[in-house]
Amino acid sequence: MTMAVPTTSPTDTREVVLRVENLKKYFPINRGIFQRHVGDVKAVDGVSFDVHRGETLGLVGESGCGKTTTGRTIIRLYEPTAGRVDFLGHDMALLKGEALRQIRQKIQMIFQDPYASLNPRMSVFSIVGEPLEVFHVAAGEERKDRVAELLELVGLNPDFMRRYPHEFSGGQRQRIGLARALALNPDLIICDEPISALDVSIQAQVVNLLEDLQEKLGLTYVFIAHDLSMVRHISNRVAVMYLGKIVELTDRDTLYSNPQHPYTQALLSAVPVPDPVVEEKRHRIILEGDLPSPANPPKGCNFNTRCPKVFDTCFEVEPDIVEIAPGHFCACHLLKGKA
Repeated sequence: MTMAVPTTSPTDTREVVLRVENLKKYFPINRGIFQRHVGDVKAVDGVSFDVHRGETLGLVGESGCGKTTTGRTIIRLYEPTAGRVDFLGHDMALLKGEALRQIRQKIQMIFQDPYASLNPRMSVFSIVGEPLEVFHVAAGEERKDRVAELLELVGLNPDFMRRYPHEFSGGQRQRIGLARALALNPDLIICDEPISALDVSIQAQVVNLLEDLQEKLGLTYVFIAHDLSMVRHISNRVAVMYLGKIVELTDRDTLYSNPQHPYTQALLSAVPVPDPVVEEKRHRIILEGDLPSPANPPKGCNFNTRCPKVFDTCFEVEPDIVEIAPGHFCACHLLKGKA
């Protein structure tokens, strides 16, 4: 599916830091003695969006929808199958060697698991200071001072720099990962579910820290998560993914007050409201069945096997994502007349 319109905010005049156009990432399925190619897992299948400088774009959806793969493909941890990733005027998909290495200074990633993303054999000083050494930014006392500055920035005691990851809690480890991501003054940080592995009491602290750093340093985030309440708190705009595709994208307030896609409506109906009177009157939308396999997606609309509003066209024609209101994009045949 090719995007018919640019999925960006019509009122945001800030520089576009990241533009993703029709991004695809397929993982080949090979079988037999000769490893014959028999199909593909379509993890990301035609994703497009823009991210403006200083904003946070939330990327949400249930497990297996392709959120993390999208983030890793943007940063070239996975090689894209097709599409364009334009970062600060450079097509990330075409960069190689030293050119790719240099542009990676400006785009960093915070990983989901703070236990697995830090080398247990390296001290905090080595972990946070490694980017400074690799890119020849600082050495000796200058490097030590910069590591101390970064640890203070994320709320850790600089005296901890000689300790090792196993001596820290999950929240502290995620702060160490954030300090490492900030070492080279990036323009964009991909946050891959950075709070999902943390205790609830710590999650808010990490999100508040991300917001404070964004305001202080002018950072731009792509915030990948499945916690819709936390995404609402931190994001300016939200893109909802289902089975490798974006089904709805708009600003935060519009999405939560007026969701248009049946999948978005079902997701939001599951978010509890802290008012017992309102909660009792809410209509909960229960989706039947399981998420289809990305190796064998349904014909037509990907959501047709679970959609409570499905009709004949949904089984035959894949819906394009169209602008149904200024800055509000949706891929659903029910909304065709609104475009």
